[in-house]
Amino acid sequence: MSMASDHERFKQDLSELDAGFIRVLEDLIDALIANGSLRLTDLPPQALEKLAERKRTRQRLQGALNLISDDDAIL
Repeated sequence: MSMASDHERFKQDLSELDAGFIRVLEDLIDALIANGSLRLTDLPPQALEKLAERKRTRQRLQGALNLISDDDAIL
């Protein structure tokens, strides 16, 4: 393997790790809010907007993947 392809693979690996770590941070923030250790108002407006956008995007994706809605009767 060349140095360039190694570098690209490492960048991709790091990007995947970052995505997983971001999800851990989101879950941590949700847990801290749920137990009262953190209030949404404690976060800067930019952080609130980024969290809200990620939640909206995740909900849209989940909705798109949900082939049977909760309202559908199952035979």
